Amino acid sequence: MTTTDTTPATTGADCCTPAVAQALAPEVARGVARAFKALSDPARVQLLAIIAAQPDGEACVCDLTEPVALTQPTVSHHLKILVEAGLLAREQRGRWAYYTIQPTALTRLAAGLAGTGSTAAP
Repeated sequence: MTTTDTTPATTGADCCTPAVAQALAPEVARGVARAFKALSDPARVQLLAIIAAQPDGEACVCDLTEPVALTQPTVSHHLKILVEAGLLAREQRGRWAYYTIQPTALTRLAAGLAGTGSTAAP
């Protein structure tokens, strides 16, 4: 009968060398997590996609209720979360609010996830 040696090839400090030289900065990680949390709801992803697809890059809250089959207060709530996460900008025009994609939000989100982001939150 033969036995197999199960001793690791490396021992001591060599076995615990971190794979990444520098971790994501905590403030960047918080911003990335906040953006992903905002995008964790399918309705919010739909709203973001609808706004991004508009020819002029903006949409009124009054035009967003029908495509997602939600009431205006519910859509407004979802949009508020996307604004707070830094993914959308909001502009009040009279009675209605208009939303646009923050131009660098998705780029900052990708850079933060890749560990190359600045200290600015997405």
